[in-house]
Amino acid sequence: MKSLRFSRKTLGIPYALFLILFVVAPLFVIIYYAFTNGEGHFTIENFTQFFTDPNTIGTLGYSFVLAVVTTAVCLVLAYPIAYILARSSLKNKAAVVMIFVMPMWINFTLRISALKEVLTVIEGNLAYHPFLNSVIGMTYDFLPFMILPIFNTIEKLDGSLMEAANDLGAGAVDTFLKVTLPLSLPGIVSGIVMVFLPSMTNYVVLDMLYNSTYIMGSLIGSYFSAYDWNHGSMISLILLVIILLITLFTGKYTEDDTSRRGGALL
Repeated sequence: MKSLRFSRKTLGIPYALFLILFVVAPLFVIIYYAFTNGEGHFTIENFTQFFTDPNTIGTLGYSFVLAVVTTAVCLVLAYPIAYILARSSLKNKAAVVMIFVMPMWINFTLRISALKEVLTVIEGNLAYHPFLNSVIGMTYDFLPFMILPIFNTIEKLDGSLMEAANDLGAGAVDTFLKVTLPLSLPGIVSGIVMVFLPSMTNYVVLDMLYNSTYIMGSLIGSYFSAYDWNHGSMISLILLVIILLITLFTGKYTEDDTSRRGGALL
């Protein structure tokens, strides 16, 4: 009896079918609705309305600013934590990192509800600080996504590089700025992507913390709730293009940085 042998092409068939059914097909549906009107006729009016309407442009700008501030706060908080953990002599570093990840195991709604109660006690009235509360809520939600990639990158750095810098006369600050920080950029870039992109569309935090301002995610939700698939798909396609451009840029940057590090090590 002959043994069954599967080629790579055969093993890739289930994955290809999954991509076609759950990635490619929905994408074509979004593209179709984005470039058609309610009667199914081809049009680009959906896009012209978006880029000429001050309200939608303001929503895009607000989403971008909120995402930038959230990402910056997460980076400022996450890098020292990741650096201290990665460079420490603790034997159970993974267990300490899990402390920051454990809140992610709790239901998202419960976590934000608990945070809302804490903010209510501290601030007295959430309505006076909608933007600040949104940044706090998103930072609380996305901080682990910034800590983990930075921690993994710093932990894998070759310690001999820092020792060589010290032997050449570099101080602790120079070693960090010229060796550790540049070599940890791939982790920083990964963390920025993992925080920035969902921050632009996560409107649940805003709703639960009494921020009535629309962001891109809530705008999409409002269109689909009103059965306006054309404008909802149009905004989804715009966000998809933005995400694609950011991914291509950061991916190229990470590859270039990896190749430079490889050349330097050789």
